[in-house]
Amino acid sequence: MAEAAGAAVAPAKLGLYSYWRSSCSHRVRIALNLKGLEYEYKAVNLLKGEHSDPEFMKVNPMKFVPALVDGDAVIGDSYAIALYLEDKYPEHPLLPQDLKMKALNLQIASIVCSGIQPLHNLTVLRFIEKKVGTGESIPWTQQQIDRGFADLLLCHTMLTSFPNGVAAENLVKGCAGKYATGDEVRLADVFLAPQIYAAVTRFQINMLNYPTLARLHEEYMKHPAFQAALPDRQPDAPSST
Repeated sequence: MAEAAGAAVAPAKLGLYSYWRSSCSHRVRIALNLKGLEYEYKAVNLLKGEHSDPEFMKVNPMKFVPALVDGDAVIGDSYAIALYLEDKYPEHPLLPQDLKMKALNLQIASIVCSGIQPLHNLTVLRFIEKKVGTGESIPWTQQQIDRGFADLLLCHTMLTSFPNGVAAENLVKGCAGKYATGDEVRLADVFLAPQIYAAVTRFQINMLNYPTLARLHEEYMKHPAFQAALPDRQPDAPSST
């Protein structure tokens, strides 16, 4: 039946192209959950090469997940998606008003998504296995995650008076409350949680070296929005996970 003239039209549900084990997709699922936004999950199997299918390339020519569809807007990068959601759906804000803390959140997110995760994504790991040898991708990944966790100190020294040489996790240790930058979940947590989760569950990182990050991981695992975004709870996750 046609809608009556002037009747309110319900907003279209968001669409998220995602792969269950993609940490980039994981971030966006957390952000959507925190903001209470419903979305349609559209699985893209990276192992089967579905990101190269012509139909998906119409959505995201870069052939990456995640990709968010919001009406006529299509955003194909997790960092851009997070900022888009923050601007368009300001309820349950992920960025604080305080400029210093806002900058800290943005820097943590940027370090994770540009300085850690890309160095152990699926394409890189496959290349290492092919060119260097079977099993060599794990020590490479462990090195990159450890280095990345250490690099977090670099932006911390710009915002605090911690001296050089202090353990890397002082980036969050110096300002962490219940979560990474205080007692509210913020953008830093959205990006840290999947990276720490992968470090713990996939890459055997010794989190004894990062007690604050380990504590944050425990808090994330208790939070409903983070729980619902976990890889093994996604509809395309193998049943054996």
